[in-house]
Parts: sequence; C-alpha cells; structure tokens
Amino acid sequence: MSAPIASPRFLALVGTVVLWASAFPAIRVGIDGLGVAALSFLRLLIAAVALLAVAPFAKVRLPRRGDLPLITLCGATGMTAYQVLLNWGEVHVEAGTASLLIAIAPVFSVLLGSLFLGERLTRTIVVGSVVALAGAAVVSLAEGASGFSVSALVILAAAVVQGVYHFASKPLLRHHTGLEVATYAMVAGTVLALPLIPATWHAAVHAPAAALASAAYLGLLPSALGFVIWAYAVARLPLAVSTAALYLVPPVALIVSFVWLAEVPRPIALAGGAISVAGVILISRHQRNHHPTDVPVVDASEPQGAACA
Repeated sequence: MSAPIASPRFLALVGTVVLWASAFPAIRVGIDGLGVAALSFLRLLIAAVALLAVAPFAKVRLPRRGDLPLITLCGATGMTAYQVLLNWGEVHVEAGTASLLIAIAPVFSVLLGSLFLGERLTRTIVVGSVVALAGAAVVSLAEGASGFSVSALVILAAAVVQGVYHFASKPLLRHHTGLEVATYAMVAGTVLALPLIPATWHAAVHAPAAALASAAYLGLLPSALGFVIWAYAVARLPLAVSTAALYLVPPVALIVSFVWLAEVPRPIALAGGAISVAGVILISRHQRNHHPTDVPVVDASEPQGAACA
C-alpha cells in the first residue's frame, strides 16, 4: 500500500530529494567564498559532528574492529575524495549539470560489484551502463568549448568514487544499518581530510557570511539531516518507491539551480542527462526484478545508487 502524501515517511522522502538536490547550487555559493579545500573540510566536519550528536538517539552502534579497513575506504572515497572532486568540478560546471553527471554513480558500483563481489553482469546491465555512460559523455561534451570539459571529467571522477563507496559499503551493510555506515564513513572522511585544516583556517577567516552559511547548510542539512530522514523513509517505504524517488534528484537540482542561481542548462546537456538517467533506471529495475530479496534488513537505510551531493 502506498504511503499517504501527508505521511511522515513520504514527507521525509520528499525532504531527502530536495535537500540532496539543493546541495549542488549550495556548493557553487560556498566555493565562491571558501574555495574547494575549505568547503570540503567544513562540510565534512559539520556533518560528522551532527551525525555523532544524533548517534545515541538513533542507536548507532560502534563499528567492529574488523570493519575498519572498509570504513576507511568508504570515508576516503565517498566522503573525502567525493567532496573534493565534486567541489573542484563545480568551480566551472553549473550545479544542475553536475547533478546530471553524478547521477551515473550507480553504474560504477554495479560494475565493481560484478568484478569483485561476484554479482552477475547481465546483458541488461551492460546495455544500461553503456546508455548511462553515453549520456554522461554527451553532458561532458556540452560543457566543453571543444571536446570534453576538464571540469566535467573531474565531476565524473566524483561519480566514480561515489560508486566505489556504494560498492565498498555493501559488505558493511550485512552487519550495520545504512545510517551507521554513513556515520562511520563521514567520521573517517573527516579524519582523512585533516590535512585541509590550514587552507580551511585561512579561507574561513576571510570568507563572506554567505559562504560560511552555505558550508553550514551543506553539512547540517543535505549531509547530516539528509541521511537521517532518508534512513527513516526507506525503512518504512517499499524499495521501489524510495529508489524511484532518487531519479528526481537531478531534475529538482536543475529547478533549484535555476531559481537560486539563475542557471539555464544547455539543451544538449539536458538530453545527455535524460539518457544517463534512463540507463540508470534500466539497471535499477533489472536489479529489483532479479534480486528482490538480496537486501538484508539492515540495508533498509542505505542510499544504494543515491544521487546525493
């Protein structure tokens, strides 16, 4: 039975989509005043502190010692590297376009799963991956005056490391909830980003209030609150509903970017983004149809393939 539109779980799902979509234009605002390094570290630090504050109330358990290598990998890829690469790319790539490129992250997690976790690589997955990557290529070409835009390729690299995060988190989800894994990874990513402190301090001292507010917003809302309400919604809604909602992140990001930053994406970028999302949908539907019981109970709050920013 579908959730009523006014139900808390439905509102939580809508809130997650809006928060994750709004992160892309917020990054553009933060970069202008803080720069890549400072914005990356401040967002990670604020999110980690917020998640640790929520942890006792959310009954987040301590990680097992044997899981620390995987947690470190998740923190290094999905948090530290992802933030730096996405922020770096958005210096020159519009926020809405960045959301279209990040949307193909599930392709890389699926391909890594087939290589290292023994997951079956079917014809549908291969076709979906090719379609999604072709769409990303169109978006990247649209951003460059001649050939591929370097900044677009940097954002594609961010999609790759996010795909690695989703792949590396799967073994952890056998014993921990998605919120726990997100908390562990956020803390690990913050620790790994400590070398950015000198640049952060210098930039923060001279940063305008709007940039600092953007960093606080990104850390508290899309990063911290986004994971919390996502966990709440997905634990109470059918997987098909929650996964389908994630396809709305790029179009909502385009709308928010237009309203907030007056960004108007190129038609060719929109076409490429639509192609990419179609490929990702093809992969996701195939996985749900062929592996409906593969996800353990503790996996209920993990944003597999989420287009979070």
